[in-house]
Amino acid sequence: MKYLDEYRDAEAVRGLAAAIRAAATRSWNIMEICGGQTHTIVRYGLDRMLPSEITLIHGPGCPVCVTPVEIIDRAVAIAGRPEVIFCSFGDMLRVPGSRKDLFTVKSEGGDVRLVYSPMDAVALAQKHPDRQVVFFAIGFETTAPANAMAVVQAAKLRLPNFSMLVSHVLVPPAMCAVLDSPLNRVQGFLAAGHVCAITGMDQYRPIAERYRVPIVVTGFEPVDILQGILMCIRQLEQGRAEVENGYARIVRPEGNRPALERIDEVFEVSPRKWRGIGEIPSSGLALRESYAKFDAERRFPVAGITADEPTECIAGEILQGHKQPLECPAFGTLCTPDRPLGAPMVSTEGACAAYFRYRRREERD
Repeated sequence: MKYLDEYRDAEAVRGLAAAIRAAATRSWNIMEICGGQTHTIVRYGLDRMLPSEITLIHGPGCPVCVTPVEIIDRAVAIAGRPEVIFCSFGDMLRVPGSRKDLFTVKSEGGDVRLVYSPMDAVALAQKHPDRQVVFFAIGFETTAPANAMAVVQAAKLRLPNFSMLVSHVLVPPAMCAVLDSPLNRVQGFLAAGHVCAITGMDQYRPIAERYRVPIVVTGFEPVDILQGILMCIRQLEQGRAEVENGYARIVRPEGNRPALERIDEVFEVSPRKWRGIGEIPSSGLALRESYAKFDAERRFPVAGITADEPTECIAGEILQGHKQPLECPAFGTLCTPDRPLGAPMVSTEGACAAYFRYRRREERD
């Protein structure tokens, strides 16, 4: 197949659903890691096409959703400073901190700007040498190469007024945290294809071997996801636990070596807190000491800011697959996209946002 509509072809989707029904002889629980995959599943009703034996569990693969409250509070503190131009991707503006979000800072006069690339922030630092330009660097391995390149470029340009507030997270440690939980139900994974396009597949093999879970690298369209589910079920039925590539048109086993080298040059692995989950060892990226002068947490007095997660939000349970969005008492009432309690209701990859957009009215009816 060469064109996008082929990966949404109704006949192909029905054929794969039938193949899944034929392959499944017992109950299996499969987690799709990426929030983009979750939105496709809910939007197209793929979970409802599956036999009752197959349960899809939504995972923690939404970088906006897993950014903890204290990082938002640090962003708010920096963005409110008069000398700062604070740059962020759009989803982050509405993620609630303990008292306010970045959109509120902007409404109060803070210079908060929506950008589409970290290089936009570098350009702003060149254009405004009298201002401090801070880029909010979030994401999984997918966005790390571009953020690393921005730091390298800022270093080459000798920009003293550019820095990053880094909140990068890594997928494999989160998978291990899910599997180590006493509440874990996951028996197989659909891995995020765009992450694996950067990292390759080798880092997933120790997880498959240690926990005896199949991991299938999967794309984001209906045919991609159902093909990944079918591959995962066939492994489970045969007692295999391997890493398979269901997204070969994009993902190479070795990943993108130049991108990985750039990440390794600029960042080092570090502990990282996840919203509603807590700290996961070796699950984040931090700027190396050689690039520490671009670290916004060192440049501004915010590193000591801490915050507790709101007790009325069950984002952590949803992100770990312990509960579904519709099981949250606040869903659609106290928590909506306009007045969110947690990040999963804000992000375009959040599970709560997917259910609110595609299933809220149906469930109420």
